[in-house]
Amino acid sequence: MAVFVTLREILTTTVDRQAMPLLQYFRLINIMARMALRADASRLFLGYIWWVLEPLLWVGVFYVVFVIILGTREADFLPFLMVGKLSFVWFSKSVTQASNSIVASKGLVGKINVPKSLFPMAAVHEGLYRQAAVFAMMFTYVLIDGYAFTATWVYLIPVMLVNYVMIIACALIGACAVCMARDFAPLIGLSMMFLMFTSGVFWDVRELADTATADMVLTLNPLAFLLDAYRQVLMYGVPPDIGHLLSIGAGFGAVLCVTVLVMRRASHYLALKALTA
Repeated sequence: MAVFVTLREILTTTVDRQAMPLLQYFRLINIMARMALRADASRLFLGYIWWVLEPLLWVGVFYVVFVIILGTREADFLPFLMVGKLSFVWFSKSVTQASNSIVASKGLVGKINVPKSLFPMAAVHEGLYRQAAVFAMMFTYVLIDGYAFTATWVYLIPVMLVNYVMIIACALIGACAVCMARDFAPLIGLSMMFLMFTSGVFWDVRELADTATADMVLTLNPLAFLLDAYRQVLMYGVPPDIGHLLSIGAGFGAVLCVTVLVMRRASHYLALKALTA
């Protein structure tokens, strides 16, 4: 409740809220994300440790299933699984939380006229803080496991940037969809499960018997391409297809711009739907 009141005070004191300056917009996103992180950590005994513990437990579950139960014997399966799953969790958790953010904040939405994109953007930014700790742990593990730090790692920067743009675009679309109909919330959860099984989180797209099928998956599934790009850079020292990477970034960048414009024009409609749907 204290967090809610404090956030309401911050948003209430914002001048010309629906047309706030860009710098103030991002400052509010940062404040909202940090407040949510502190509130979340205060509710748990291990606090901020859960930032890395939760994704590691997911990796542990898949390791038990595929190595201990199913007998997978690839020597590099653990780093392969870790890179894929920890990168996927960033996308799935950020989009899922952001999709419910406007509806979850309807107490504020109904009282204060601010850009509705603030709420999913704050959720995405919260996920970015968490993922920074996860990536630091993942990169450290890859180095400890014997993989060399090479100049190719510089390609992680554009890969992560494109990944972030894709997360924001999907998060804003999801937030609008859940506002209009709550039925989209479980559908988004099912979509994440579908993507987990079809994006090569625990299997290698490049090992498909039919190379045409592998190329099709990497071409048509941008998340599969990004997960593969992380592995190619970190584990094999191979740069990603920059042309394909840029096309994904440009595509989701365009979607992001259109969605922000639509959310701005439909701000009152989204507020009404969040309160009544």
